[in-house]
Amino acid sequence: MTHITEIEVLRAGALTTVQDLGRPGWAHLGVPRSGALDPTALRLANRLVGNPEEAAGLEITLTGCAVRLTRATTVAIIGAEVAVRAGERPGDTGRPLSLPAGTVLTIGPARRGVRSWLAVAGGIDVPAVLGSRATDTLSGLGPAPLRDGDRLPVGVPLGEPAPVDVTVGPAPAPELHLTVRLGPRDDWFTPAAVDRLLGTAYTVSPVSNRVGARLAGAPLPRAVAGELPSEGIVLGAVQVPPDGQPLIFLADHPTTGGYPVIGVVTDVTPLAQARPGTTVRFHGPQR
Repeated sequence: MTHITEIEVLRAGALTTVQDLGRPGWAHLGVPRSGALDPTALRLANRLVGNPEEAAGLEITLTGCAVRLTRATTVAIIGAEVAVRAGERPGDTGRPLSLPAGTVLTIGPARRGVRSWLAVAGGIDVPAVLGSRATDTLSGLGPAPLRDGDRLPVGVPLGEPAPVDVTVGPAPAPELHLTVRLGPRDDWFTPAAVDRLLGTAYTVSPVSNRVGARLAGAPLPRAVAGELPSEGIVLGAVQVPPDGQPLIFLADHPTTGGYPVIGVVTDVTPLAQARPGTTVRFHGPQR
């Protein structure tokens, strides 16, 4: 099959991956959802170029990337605060950009936030695995993270770009307030641990990635010693390793884990733009 457009990766940056809305519904087979860390941002980028919301785009991390389109097309970028250049002219985030064939699209390093999502009219048309084109960095499902020189096929555009001048997305928050529901293993921790989790500030660790956001702060003491048999892990689970520092699982989380889960964050989307050092505070329906 001949594709009308390809993306040539000139500079892949620190981590650029193909992402869509992931693989929901396969957890019973040990396959996590994966997909864009901010599905709402990817949906918006797709709408701006006339794609179905579930089309695959690129998730670009921190240092930006540069690509070239082999045919004239329309793109849109949503997410972190970045500088965009389409050839020699500056571009904007939050609006459709029409690019002539051969244009080099440069997405600069993130000035605020961490990740951006690039949608291309027609969507990235790599083969789907279990119904998704998403890269799962932990399991290895889907295409590998992009490298310089890669070429990706692009599908046939199905709709017209959205008639908007610009869409302003929310700025990354300097401090995150995450709602957490305690359990299923909060009884493995002392009452003081629960008080610390809900009453003190934590900071995002530099070793965070698409698998999980590691936090640093007051350690959470255990009430129950010993090991826990491995059990299922869900998106947003707050697992506590032996050092007592909580870890929030994100899109590429493992399907099982042996450390106790003290609670589950109901919406992990804000963590997609959380730089190391960002303050995180938990609160729940209990307090």
